[in-house]
Amino acid sequence: QDSSAALTPSCFFYNCRHFARERLRHPSMLTERVPVGLMSSVVAPEKPTSNTMGPKEVELILVKEQNGVQFTSTTLVAPTPTQTNPSGEEERETWGKKIDFLLSVIGFAVDLANVWRFPYLCYKNGGGAFLVPYLFFMVIAGMPLFYMELALGQYNREGAAGVWKICPIFKGVGFTVILISLYVGFYYNVIISWALFYLFSSFTGELPWVHCNNTWNSPNCSDWADNSSVSDIYKATPAQEYFERGVLHIQDSNGIDDLGRPRWQLTSCLAVVIVLLYFSLWKGVKTSGKVVWITATMPYVVLTVLLLRGVTLPGAIDGIKAYLSVDFLRLCDAKVSVWIEAATQICFSLGVGFGVLIAFSSYNKFSNNCYRDAIITSSINSLTSFFSGFVVFSFLGYMSHKHNVALDKVARDGAGLVFVIYPEAIATLPGSSVWAVIFFIMLLTLGIDSAMGGMESVITGLIDEFKCLHKHRELFTLFIVVATFLISLFCVTNGGMYVFTLLDHFAAGTSILFGVLIEAIGIAWFYGVDRFSDDIEEMIGQRPGRYWRLCWKFVSPCFLLFMVVVSFATFNPPNYGSYMFPPWANMVGWCLAISSMTMVPLYAIYKLCTLPGKFCDRLAYAITPETEHHLVDNGEVRQFTVSPNFFFFFLFCITGWWSEKSERERERV
Repeated sequence: QDSSAALTPSCFFYNCRHFARERLRHPSMLTERVPVGLMSSVVAPEKPTSNTMGPKEVELILVKEQNGVQFTSTTLVAPTPTQTNPSGEEERETWGKKIDFLLSVIGFAVDLANVWRFPYLCYKNGGGAFLVPYLFFMVIAGMPLFYMELALGQYNREGAAGVWKICPIFKGVGFTVILISLYVGFYYNVIISWALFYLFSSFTGELPWVHCNNTWNSPNCSDWADNSSVSDIYKATPAQEYFERGVLHIQDSNGIDDLGRPRWQLTSCLAVVIVLLYFSLWKGVKTSGKVVWITATMPYVVLTVLLLRGVTLPGAIDGIKAYLSVDFLRLCDAKVSVWIEAATQICFSLGVGFGVLIAFSSYNKFSNNCYRDAIITSSINSLTSFFSGFVVFSFLGYMSHKHNVALDKVARDGAGLVFVIYPEAIATLPGSSVWAVIFFIMLLTLGIDSAMGGMESVITGLIDEFKCLHKHRELFTLFIVVATFLISLFCVTNGGMYVFTLLDHFAAGTSILFGVLIEAIGIAWFYGVDRFSDDIEEMIGQRPGRYWRLCWKFVSPCFLLFMVVVSFATFNPPNYGSYMFPPWANMVGWCLAISSMTMVPLYAIYKLCTLPGKFCDRLAYAITPETEHHLVDNGEVRQFTVSPNFFFFFLFCITGWWSEKSERERERV
């Protein structure tokens, strides 16, 4: 029949009956769905309407046959739609469960620094008094920035670079944090490989760092009992020599210009870590969200077990008392080092500025309550740091009591705490091998989920920016982890500790503070705090309070600017023990730090050069969200629609000129 002709009931029944007979001849067709296009002779075309839901299928099912007549049932069925967003792109995958996201964020934020950095800072800077500046900076800067990154990623559903479609000229800061995460991965994975090496070494009847009669020991090796006099300051404990000479083999290197070949033992451990990371990340959040159920919860179990064991040791209570002793006079130190160290700890312990929080939250559902998540996860991170201090200082108090030395002789931070002091304390316990295995499993899980977060930031950020990589996530993930492995090989050579120290000093210091500062300025002053608050209200149905808006616009940027200035003013060249790095090594370190920071101006220049029109038009396009470029065509750039009165008032207040003028002059102005 003519497809444009009207369809009568009789001809419809005839055609349906004919189609049913054809299905009877081919029973395998009884459950097929036939597209409408194949039945154009049966169904008259329908005028498209505004609520058309795309192509449909007709399902024709034989019900029964009676007196030679086949009765059929027809159903108009919509095919299974491909999940797409309004722009027509495939819908972004989401976390399998809400708890997957929370555990991933907690696992990333709670890392090795919570164990080896915070407790020592607390002890060194007035004990419990250190919590005053720590919590102060936590409230005015840490939580607001944490909340800001979670909301930014969740609303825009992009990685660290893609979110800057809200203000394209700032996309360079996205590449800055991606580069920083990549640089950190070069040496952070090495720490995990050390923990894995120690874990394998713990499966022995006697731990290898107990005595001085091993092949790697030097004549300076001495037990604690023989190492307490002033004349023996050059002597080293078995645990210290095991780490430096047995694991790192640093005695075979004369410095950073004499690295040697990668050691096969550490290289093998590093390869195992890389394999674990790859298979945790290759399928995206569907796989990493399941891995964190182990890696994020295991440290809490182990810390609790170690605390229960530690408080039963002699001298443990003295260590905990020293940890919690309050010395408020330290807060009045003229050098304000306590306040600076508290601010620095906040900046790095929460993990803002690495792009990880943006990447993780971009996989949330749009209506997820990111405000509640920010409060919960940042609070858990700080409480974990405080809790780990009880574990650390219970064992340090035990070591101080056992060797009859002052607590400050055994208290230290960094790798020396978890790879020297703690293993030595564990070696003195009954069943030391079991306790060593438990401890290094904790270090392994603490490191793995933090490394996963850094890798995910790089992978998500680049995949979202270069859409062609979406279909090849597995291969791109393999490329990233293999590249990271190859660079990390420099850190597992005989002189690898020097490379590690250089990377640790320059890769994520001033550069990450600079990145977060530019990020805060871009959101608060260019995109606009009010607009950002509207976005949050659209997601969770609740507008951020005045406190949060004030922190985002004034307090946090000022805090970050202060930290950047302090970071430059208090810079000290890196060193490892008594070894001072040569000038060329410091230059390489600064080039590494600057390479990430320069992405901000370089991309801004690139954006201004590639946009059409005159310079003013380019600038207007560059600071306007991509979805609102039509406003620029109409001469509307709302980000800079500011009252002149406000501008002059602000200028006069800053310069002090306003207060010096007479009443008549102020009125005239």
